[in-house]
Amino acid sequence: MKGPLRNYYESPQTTFTKAPRPSWNRRFPATEISVSEARDWARSLLSPGTPPPVLDDALLLLSEVVTNAITHSDSGHTPDGQVTVQITRMGAIIQVDVTDSGSATTAPAVRVPTLDDDGGRGLWLVDLLAEEWGFHHDDTGGSVWFRLSEHD
Repeated sequence: MKGPLRNYYESPQTTFTKAPRPSWNRRFPATEISVSEARDWARSLLSPGTPPPVLDDALLLLSEVVTNAITHSDSGHTPDGQVTVQITRMGAIIQVDVTDSGSATTAPAVRVPTLDDDGGRGLWLVDLLAEEWGFHHDDTGGSVWFRLSEHD
């Protein structure tokens, strides 16, 4: 069988591709509740075989990046907006990509928060904890990705 395989043990919105790297893909509504739903979904996928400190970092960074996608992109400002989360295992490396509708007015940027700031720590944490991270933007939207190594 060619192409992604539907994994019927998970949400009907989840697709799973086995080769050459295990990869899971799921769309979420661009609403606040999706942050915890994405985190729970990722936990169910990554818990088996992922060291607890790496799992904790992956879930924290996923929460931050999904929150940013909902808050700062066009996805969170349209009634049917969605964010897509893709999780890929590459041996001892976990890569997470969060894709949204992009924004014509903002781009992802790391800023150093002050102690009094209520927010603004998302990409700062990604930059601090991820082995690598980046973003890209095109006509269809934007994506922020990060990688964590199980050898950290």
